[in-house]
Amino acid sequence: MNLTECAQNRILILDGAMGTMIQLHQLSEADFRSERFKDFHKSLKGNNDLLSVTQPDIIRNIHRAYLEAGADIIETNTFNANRISMIDYDMVDMVKEMNIASAHLALEAAAEYTALTPDKPRYVAGAIGPTNRTASISPKVSDPGFRNIDYDELALTYKEQATALIKTGVHALLVETIFDTLNAKAAFYGIMEAMDETGIRIPLMASGTITDKSGRTLSGQTTEAFMISLSHLPLFSIGLNCALGANEIIPYIEIMAEQSPFHISVYPNAGLPNAFGGYDETPEMMVGHLEPLITSGKINLIGGCCGTTPEHIKAIADFANNYQPRKIF
Repeated sequence: MNLTECAQNRILILDGAMGTMIQLHQLSEADFRSERFKDFHKSLKGNNDLLSVTQPDIIRNIHRAYLEAGADIIETNTFNANRISMIDYDMVDMVKEMNIASAHLALEAAAEYTALTPDKPRYVAGAIGPTNRTASISPKVSDPGFRNIDYDELALTYKEQATALIKTGVHALLVETIFDTLNAKAAFYGIMEAMDETGIRIPLMASGTITDKSGRTLSGQTTEAFMISLSHLPLFSIGLNCALGANEIIPYIEIMAEQSPFHISVYPNAGLPNAFGGYDETPEMMVGHLEPLITSGKINLIGGCCGTTPEHIKAIADFANNYQPRKIF
């Protein structure tokens, strides 16, 4: 059964935060480096994508924890595994290896759990983050026309990452945490080129992020504008993640559910950050906030972003499994 067929039958459960789970291990600089990079010339602490190479057991066990909690779709540990983001670590030459290693870890875990429950196949979405640059906004207050990245460079960056993920065998690609739709357009352009060149077609997922209660992305688009900007693409799903908690994200997901012809996804944070940058929303609180979306049939895919853990995903899965998915029009 493929991903589209599964989405027609039930609400699909996405996994939760990778970064949150990595932080629980309190890894040192030496842990990030391992033996292979023990003499590397720059600090590598915080390069979570590298852990798929240097600490594969940690990443594999995080995937397993989310699958055990009930996730149908797990994301590869590749949010920043692109050459733009890796410039900060002088690890541009590691991009391909990171993506391949991360995809293998997720695919192995998904296959393990599919074998245990063949009637509930598990899938891997190649996670593609927004990079740390924006094509729409100047980083210089005094020069609004300045850009530190352009469309062509972004497209090539995304194409490189997508090609590695596609060739390794991921079941879908998820362009997520979209704060600038121009970045996303470049991403999907690069992805389409990657699919053309590999001859492999897989479902495409888009997830934007509303940066605050103004209801707009960082580049200033409303929810409706964001959807329209990507409406030309052959998307499997569109939705929102990050920035907001479950309660705050509901009005914008409702807009999407009313107007989008694609499957609708949502994976919010575990509430808004507290004074220490942490997240306080319990699994029960999160389910309580998400309940209206689930019970009213407005969701096809649901999971968690920053601050969420396997406990959050289990609570969401246990509740959502009792309800039908949104009907596509």
